[in-house]
Amino acid sequence: MRLIHPASSDDVDLSQVYAYPDRPCVRVNMVASADGGTWLKGLSGGLSGGGDRQIFGVLRGLADVIVAGAATVRTEGYGPARPRKSWHPLREGRTAVPPVAVITRRLDLDLASPLFTEAEPYARTIIITCGAAPPERRREAAAHAEVIVAGGERVDMALAVKELGDRGLSRVLCEGGSKINGQLAAADLIGDLCLTVSPILIGGDASRILNGPAALSQLRLVHVLEDEGFLFTRYTRES
Repeated sequence: MRLIHPASSDDVDLSQVYAYPDRPCVRVNMVASADGGTWLKGLSGGLSGGGDRQIFGVLRGLADVIVAGAATVRTEGYGPARPRKSWHPLREGRTAVPPVAVITRRLDLDLASPLFTEAEPYARTIIITCGAAPPERRREAAAHAEVIVAGGERVDMALAVKELGDRGLSRVLCEGGSKINGQLAAADLIGDLCLTVSPILIGGDASRILNGPAALSQLRLVHVLEDEGFLFTRYTRES
């Protein structure tokens, strides 16, 4: 893997080039094809490669919390994050792993899945929902996860991020899907975008990385890495 912008001949330290800023930050990490699609045969993994998986692991190790929408959790078969030896220096003074926080309005989650049954030894899974969620289902969820109610009829993203921050989880890593990303953008919450561009054209009807109302954010390119034709870009919000 090489750093091509800004150009450098030095070895790349991924934990340094992807370090969070010294302030609360919502970071979105996505992979997309060269023509902008975010899944292949319904899954993002078909667009990924070795370098992308390496960066994915580093980003998780740096984060306080991993956020994903319920649809992404179901489709991608999420489980809890597992401790990694490489994370020890990244997570000094914090839990061994970041908890996963699932955003869901209807609480249509499999509470018997490993994401909930196998998380407890590491970091308890968090569910972020709203007041309109079925009360009985919310009580059931509370037996398997920490439940945060953020908003009335739907999840209020700004309130959800604040609630996470109040729990000391201010370095947020959002892994999608595109609707959740769109809601974060509409609420003007995205501070950092890590986008892998896969060297493949897929066509079809795959979503873009943002799916929702128009939301203009001016970004600054921080770096571009390259490995086996994949481009790994990082953008940050203009101050």
